[in-house]
Amino acid sequence: MDKILSSIQKVDFRKLMLTFALAIVGIIFLLPFLWMISASLKREVDVMNYPIQWIPDHWNAAKNYSEVLFGDKSILPYYWNTLKVTILTTLTSLSASCLAGYSFAKLKFKGSNLLFVIVLITYMVPPQALVVTQYQVLSSLGLIDSHLGLIMLNGFTAFGTFMLRQFFMGIDDELMEAAKIDGAGYFRTFWSVGLPLVRPALATYAILRFIWTWNDYQYPLIFLRSDSQYTLQLGIDKFADSIGTSYALMMTGSVVAIVPLFIIFIIGQKQVIEGLTIGGVKG
Repeated sequence: MDKILSSIQKVDFRKLMLTFALAIVGIIFLLPFLWMISASLKREVDVMNYPIQWIPDHWNAAKNYSEVLFGDKSILPYYWNTLKVTILTTLTSLSASCLAGYSFAKLKFKGSNLLFVIVLITYMVPPQALVVTQYQVLSSLGLIDSHLGLIMLNGFTAFGTFMLRQFFMGIDDELMEAAKIDGAGYFRTFWSVGLPLVRPALATYAILRFIWTWNDYQYPLIFLRSDSQYTLQLGIDKFADSIGTSYALMMTGSVVAIVPLFIIFIIGQKQVIEGLTIGGVKG
């Protein structure tokens, strides 16, 4: 008993209260998401019941999800469009940012610092200020109303170059020199030495790029014209207009839209936490 009392006395009550307060805030932030899931399982007449019935008496999940995915106004085509654009954009951006970041960090060439400053300046320009120019460029290339145009717009970013450059700079130059002594060329050194050492950073940026592209509404709205080319964000907007005030179906569509984001984060959360931790220590 004395040991238990002694342990209780050693508890830092400030940390305990802070943890409790953060838990309450976390629950508050989760409530809209939990309500969205709950509404997607209900009949339309039960969605707005007050007080909120979190677990419905009458389940309607099968009908709601079947209507959203396979009904006359299915969002499935938009889903596949978004999946294609997001995956290809993430792969393109990751590849370009890796090569550029490694070059700026480890390959010293004339004007590299100036060029990197120019890259950073482009990152400081608001994306909205570039829309007209981007539209003119894609129009001249015949890429308006195409997924390739969206991939090009999001596939080359200054943020990815800057982020990965910082991680590559944390690699000891002695490792690079040792690889050169063993006969490795620039690309072999990059592939066999550089990339494995920044794997957490690659996972972090890939997940961020995936989420940003998946949720992108501005570029598809401006550069896509055909319904067959619409991404999920535009598709859900159109779906919501077509079903009127059916909140159950709206919430079902929203749940379906965020499922890939949860899957990709669950798969890579360990790498993301490791990448952020390494970045914080180096900073």
